[in-house]
Amino acid sequence: MSEPALQVSGTDFLERTGPLPPPASVGMTLDQVDTPALLLDLDAFEDNLGRMERSLEGTGMRLRPHAKSHKCPAIARIQMARGAVGVCCQKVSEAEAMVAGGVPDVLVSNQVVGAGKLARLAQLARRARIGVCVDDPANVEDLALAAQAAGATLDVLVEVDVGASRCGVAPGEAALGLIRLIAQSPGLRFAGLQAYQGSAQHLRTPHERREAIAQAVAKVRLTVDLMQRAGMPAPRVTGAGTGTYRLEAVSRAYQELQPGSYIFMDADYGRNLGEDGQPVREFRNSLFVLSTVMSRPTAARAVLDAGLKAHSIDSGMPVVADLPGAVYTSASDEHGVLSLPAGTDLELGRKVRLIPGHCDPTVNMHDWIIGYRDGRVEAIWPVSARGAFY
Repeated sequence: MSEPALQVSGTDFLERTGPLPPPASVGMTLDQVDTPALLLDLDAFEDNLGRMERSLEGTGMRLRPHAKSHKCPAIARIQMARGAVGVCCQKVSEAEAMVAGGVPDVLVSNQVVGAGKLARLAQLARRARIGVCVDDPANVEDLALAAQAAGATLDVLVEVDVGASRCGVAPGEAALGLIRLIAQSPGLRFAGLQAYQGSAQHLRTPHERREAIAQAVAKVRLTVDLMQRAGMPAPRVTGAGTGTYRLEAVSRAYQELQPGSYIFMDADYGRNLGEDGQPVREFRNSLFVLSTVMSRPTAARAVLDAGLKAHSIDSGMPVVADLPGAVYTSASDEHGVLSLPAGTDLELGRKVRLIPGHCDPTVNMHDWIIGYRDGRVEAIWPVSARGAFY
């Protein structure tokens, strides 16, 4: 049964910033949708939301989904209506799009550097609850100046490098030094530890993922233990992703989880293995790129109108959802080549769904998400934060 929140509204249309109208209208069949188009199977999407909710029942975990996966305030509002405490973003402009779209609690789970961005972030904190991560004393000082100038208060989390070797201070004393600096900085409120092990999300075997998160948890506990010995209150620890969130949830070291891709899934997540050695199928593929057969030059080859500008191949080629045995073999700007098994009946104009290799950057290529159910378009949502990487 459709939820009221899934209905497209006039305000949702006003959120869009792209110059082009959507490739579909509500009530169309999928065969009528212009391509390439970004499709969302609403039944699978809602099932994924429910599976996440049920998996966290009784754990005490707060859910703060990552909006970089969908970049869509309409989806963020649905997630919050179903219990999420807010969302994560990676960039100030993403956070601005979320707040403009009615999301009241946003954590920029990243470092923000530069006077212009810091001023925008502080101004945004006058309209919503805004958090941000730090790993450098100079950045703390700059955040404090921006917050004071705006007359705002920013939540600030210290990012600890728990194994991804990206941003973050070393666990332990280095984190404590930043916490003390935040606590004495006007306009800033210490809000916890950011402890995301991003490189663990696509480790293929459950043993590899368990080992990576066990090491991350040990680093979190080291920092929290030092804080408690120093008389500091136990912090909120936030992190985790779709590939490992169950491990963080049972660790008792985390209080908040940040998975994003679970609502969509993609071909690369489909390569993660479970305890039985088979691909993990906890969540369903709900996101597809709809494409059209534009050429059939040989019996063994077809060409689609969805190429590099329609989906990201950084994690591999998309998987063909509708044609058994068909393989998407190569992409150029506007073309995707399919290798077909003998006897495949595939005429010009046929619509083909593709499972993206990587959902996040694929979404960023589209202005609209076309939600469908039972073969008909039911919702059209703007990807309001498309291109918001500044």
